[in-house]
Amino acid sequence: MKRAIVTEFGGLDVLRVVEEPDPAPGAGEARVRVSSIGMNHADLMARRGEYKLLSGEPPFTPGLEAGGVVDAVGEGVDAGLMNRRVILSANAPRANEDEFRGTYRSHYIASVNDLIPAPSSMNDVELGTLWLSYLTAWGCLVWKQDIQPRQVVALPAASSGVALAAAQIAHARGAKVIGLTTHAEKTKALREIPEADFDHLIVTRDDSGADNEWHRELRDLTDGRGVDVFFDPVAAGDYLNKEIRSLAQGGTIWVYGLLGNPDTVDVTPLIRKAGAIRGWLLNDLLANASAARSGYHEILHGFETGVYRQLIARTFPLDEVRAAHETMERGDHIGKLVLIP
Repeated sequence: MKRAIVTEFGGLDVLRVVEEPDPAPGAGEARVRVSSIGMNHADLMARRGEYKLLSGEPPFTPGLEAGGVVDAVGEGVDAGLMNRRVILSANAPRANEDEFRGTYRSHYIASVNDLIPAPSSMNDVELGTLWLSYLTAWGCLVWKQDIQPRQVVALPAASSGVALAAAQIAHARGAKVIGLTTHAEKTKALREIPEADFDHLIVTRDDSGADNEWHRELRDLTDGRGVDVFFDPVAAGDYLNKEIRSLAQGGTIWVYGLLGNPDTVDVTPLIRKAGAIRGWLLNDLLANASAARSGYHEILHGFETGVYRQLIARTFPLDEVRAAHETMERGDHIGKLVLIP
């Protein structure tokens, strides 16, 4: 088995790939020969020591997503599970309360309860890329917010995997979807990508790199009404001020990430608009087994029917995990980065 480990908190140099004996599944468990591992910004945060609640102390293996083929089963497990293509549930890395078991590895031991049958329509690269983007978006926009037809949903960091998933999910419910991105080049690229399901795209910085008055464009695109829902990993400082000013009456800003630089925020317009700023963690959905099952079912059905389409930006061999992290840190990709063991 190949496995990536973080030897200590820090930069790219703390990542190593080691070889170990293949693990054997115990009672009620199966071993998955991993075909793909979805990368997420949480992996970078864990490596840097900014997500200790998830990772614990080094050494640890990062990674929150994976899929592959069952190649061994433990005692009490139906042998018919052998050679089945499966996706690890979003709970799998945290199923053992005493240990975070990251997915950056070629073989993964999981409880059979954490294995979800994969649709035949999904290719092997897509298997490990679903839950952090699609469940994060579905859980907030559908389960919590219950977005409605003709509402306006604005998605900062429009080129990210979560925003691309959120755009598809919001569009499937009849919402008007506006993407926000910092670079004009990304806007041009997004317009040519079928998976980028936006009605409009707004560039939030001018040619000098300074923030522009993008909230005015949002107001124009909504005929002065404003945005019903922001789903945002950036919200902080002046960016958040502009979002508050862009809200429709009774609108909500959902914050699911920490990409922005903290600064002073004026909440006065929020009061006048009876608006809200709320935090969102995928853990809220995963703690509700019934809701999580609904999310899994709807997302897989969406992929089977072609309503949802994953955009793979680039794949890397697991041995090139440092290069993969460096690419994610640069942030000039569009879509999902994937490790292939």
